[in-house]
Amino acid sequence: MGGSVVAFLARRLAYYLVLLVTAAALSYGLAATALSPRAYFQARQVPPPPAQIDRQLRAIGLDPQEPVTTRFTGWAGRALHGDLGLSITGSSVNAEFGRRIGVSLRLLLVGTTLGIAAGIATGVWGAVRQYRLSDRTFTVVAFLLLSTPTFLIALLLKIAALAGNRAAGRQVIAFTGESTPGLTGSMLDHVADRAGHLLLPTLSIGLVTLATYSRYQRNVMLDVLGADYLRTATAKGLSRRTVLVKHGLRTALIPMSTFFAFGFLGVLTGATFTEKIFGWHGMGEWFIDSVNNNDVNAVVAVNLFAAVTVLLAGLLADVLHALLDPRVRLGRRG
Repeated sequence: MGGSVVAFLARRLAYYLVLLVTAAALSYGLAATALSPRAYFQARQVPPPPAQIDRQLRAIGLDPQEPVTTRFTGWAGRALHGDLGLSITGSSVNAEFGRRIGVSLRLLLVGTTLGIAAGIATGVWGAVRQYRLSDRTFTVVAFLLLSTPTFLIALLLKIAALAGNRAAGRQVIAFTGESTPGLTGSMLDHVADRAGHLLLPTLSIGLVTLATYSRYQRNVMLDVLGADYLRTATAKGLSRRTVLVKHGLRTALIPMSTFFAFGFLGVLTGATFTEKIFGWHGMGEWFIDSVNNNDVNAVVAVNLFAAVTVLLAGLLADVLHALLDPRVRLGRRG
C-alpha cells in the first residue's frame, strides 16, 4: 500500500522535473528574444559606445554574438550550481532573489492558506444550506469578487483604508510596505506592525481565492451529498456531522486537491499586482521592473521561481490526493 503511494509520487516528481526543465528553457528563450538588453544601455542620457555595450553584455552572460541556445546552456550550467547570473546592472541575481523570495512567500502562503480554508468552509456551508438566504448571499458575494480583477480589489481596499484613516484622524490601517520604517520597540511591536501591513495585501489575495474555492467546493459537495454511500451511512445511524465530514467532505476534497495545483498560478499572477500596489518589494514587483529594464537574467529568475512554486503546489496536490483517495494507496490509480 505504502509502496503504491511512493511509486505514484515518484512518477509525479519525475514528471514535474521534466516540466521544470521545459519551463526554464522556454522562459529563457522568450526572455532572450523578446527583451533587448542593449536598449537598456542605449537609453542612458549618454549612451556608451557599441563596443562597450557588447563588453557589458558579455560580462553578464548575454553575448549578442552567441545564439540563444548557447547562452541558455551556459546559464543552465551555472544555475545547476546555484548561480542565477548577473542582472543588467551587474549586481548578483542571487542576492536580489534572496531578498525578495521571503517577501513573496510570506504573502502567498498567508493569503492562499486563509483563502482556501475559508473558501472550502464557505462552499460546504453553502452546499448543506442550498438555496437558503446564507447560500444565496455567499453566491452573490462570490460572483462579485470573481468578476472584479485582483488589482481593482487591491485598489478598493487601499481607498477604504485611506478613508478609514481619515475618519479616525490617524493611521489605523497600514497599507504601504512590509513594515514601518525606523520603527522602535519590542519584538512584539515589530510582529504586530508587520501583521498590520500584511492585512490588506492578504485580503486582496485571500478574497479572490475564497470566492474561487467556495464555488468549486459547493458544486463538488452538492454532487457528493446525493451519493448513495452517504444515505447508507445515515441509515446505519451515523450522526449528520460524521456523515458530512468523515465521508462527504473527504470525498469532495479529492477533486479540489487537483484544482489547487492549477489554481495556484492565478494566485501568483494576482500577487504580482498586489505587491506593486501595496509597495511590497517581492518577486512580482521585481518581475515588472525587470521587464521594463530588459533584464533577461532577472526575468528568467522570477519565472523560475514561479515555475518551482506552481510545481510544488502540484506536488502537494498529489500528496493530498494520495492521502484522500484510497484508490491511490491501493495502487488502482496513478
